[in-house]
Amino acid sequence: MKKVLLTLAALAGSLCLYAQNADEPVYADSSTSLEKYMVPATGDFATPDKDGFLGRWLLLDPISKPNRSNTVFVDSYIREAFAVPYFKGQLGDVLPKDGSTVKVTVEYQPPVDMSAGRPRMPQGPVVYEKKVKKLQWHAFDSQRYNVKLFRFATNLTEDRYGVIFWAVTVVNCPEDIPNVRMSVGSNSASMWWLNGEEAVILSGDRRMVADDVASERLTLKKGRNVIWGAVINGPGMSDFCVRFIDEAGKPVKNITLSTK
Repeated sequence: MKKVLLTLAALAGSLCLYAQNADEPVYADSSTSLEKYMVPATGDFATPDKDGFLGRWLLLDPISKPNRSNTVFVDSYIREAFAVPYFKGQLGDVLPKDGSTVKVTVEYQPPVDMSAGRPRMPQGPVVYEKKVKKLQWHAFDSQRYNVKLFRFATNLTEDRYGVIFWAVTVVNCPEDIPNVRMSVGSNSASMWWLNGEEAVILSGDRRMVADDVASERLTLKKGRNVIWGAVINGPGMSDFCVRFIDEAGKPVKNITLSTK
């Protein structure tokens, strides 16, 4: 009987503690293994996967850009958001180095409150304070055909919702490859550039689907070709996939990828 009473007392204490903490913020941790989704890039070059998807990317820690809904991501909105000069060398031909940092002015938002089991959005109008944050570049090889930006953000930063992700890679070609299309899927909206020229825009609130939008015919020039991409999302998951397809819709695979 004494043992039962002690057990009940312990249970009551636990319930009391839960009641005290029920309304306190709970912030999602980084317990998910990032290695399931991407690993640090090794070696000078990588190759596309069996279906031609590009897996080697330099990813910048996400830039806070608060949005409560993805419905705002019309062409004009995302063009304006991506035209902001966030960091030196943006859309340039010289890539950042793995591990290098940049200072970016962001609309600061506190860590995500997950005490309800899902993100708690702020109630009423919110004024986001401008802050300068130091963000880092990371060279990764994706373990899947798509690059799981949400998992990257969960493990490395406090910002995972209401953000802009910047990604860049180099496609190396042994010869000119004309009449190809850049084929992209993203969650949510995104824009993509090849050698400094806009190639693809994906607007609206969308889920990632492989080959969701393809560019007009492009030429991958012999040597080095730089691809920049920017993905913006409010609430929800974020990811993207990119490959090149030929006139017959088959993947272009006679290329290599690098981050230099």
